[in-house]
Amino acid sequence: MTAAFTSLDSFRAALAAAGGADTAARDGAAARNGALTKPPGALGRLEDLAIWVAGWQGNARPVIAAPQIIVFAGNHGICAQGVSAFPPEVTAQMVGNFSAGGAAINQLARTYGATMSVVPLELETPTHDFTTGPAMSEAEVVSALRAGWDAVARDTDLLVVGEMGIGNTTVAAALGAALMGGDPADWVGRGSGVDDAGVARKAQVVAAGLARHADVLADPLQVLRCLGGRELAGMAGAIARARVAGIPVVLDGFICTAAALVLDRAVSGALDHAVAGHVSAEAAHGRMLDALGKTPLLDLGLRLGEGSGAAVAIGIVQAAVACHSGMATFEEAAVAGKSA
Repeated sequence: MTAAFTSLDSFRAALAAAGGADTAARDGAAARNGALTKPPGALGRLEDLAIWVAGWQGNARPVIAAPQIIVFAGNHGICAQGVSAFPPEVTAQMVGNFSAGGAAINQLARTYGATMSVVPLELETPTHDFTTGPAMSEAEVVSALRAGWDAVARDTDLLVVGEMGIGNTTVAAALGAALMGGDPADWVGRGSGVDDAGVARKAQVVAAGLARHADVLADPLQVLRCLGGRELAGMAGAIARARVAGIPVVLDGFICTAAALVLDRAVSGALDHAVAGHVSAEAAHGRMLDALGKTPLLDLGLRLGEGSGAAVAIGIVQAAVACHSGMATFEEAAVAGKSA
């Protein structure tokens, strides 16, 4: 399905018009869960996950047959201010590594049977330095949203989106500070490994960006345009497409969650189809998840990006669905149920 929007306002309208989970499928899955050969609640969060997947797939006995991982890549004008330990050229070099199958995310995709694609977004044209003007024009941010929307395969039944973009932890920090408030210094971290001076520089850049775009901070989609990046917009577009199509999503780390936060702030309930795959080592990530009401499935100290933490969590969702749909009920197994 080609993206049915041509502006930020029509994107917002498409997201707002999305339906909810299938309550009949969810109720059917809950009833089946109560009849499986196990004590009530014995599989903990796996039970809740399976019922959640059932509601979004519209199938009381869900399956995960076609998980998809999409990695979006973009470059940022703010890199000229020394906010990263690596040069912008690394973005394109890592896209080559993804395409050759040599990155961590490639190994995880193979491990969990996920298809993987890489979507580079105008790497030769970095976004503008958001301390001096908007990072993107409306046409540019809409183009990136559309690229994300169109990258979701029709048969996908579980989606993970990741990113690559030197400088994008600073962008994510700017989005978090813009959408949730607080001191910019509390939103920035070491990212790719900057020293104390680099962290302080990141905080200064975020503060300057917030001051420069103070007039748009009440509109989350304008915040994405003015302070965001193409790869974050690509992730937001893909997550929105999944919401419209009823595809469950596993969120990755700090940068992915910043992109998702834009959707949540733009349209209430926009992330009902999403769970948090993990909490990253970037301290501000946990604050974002708390604000979204998302309890992470994993806490492994990861901070790689690429969709890697969410990819590991694919296995958790697969386990939940396998147990729910594959186990026998007490009646099917001719096992006596719990006594009244």
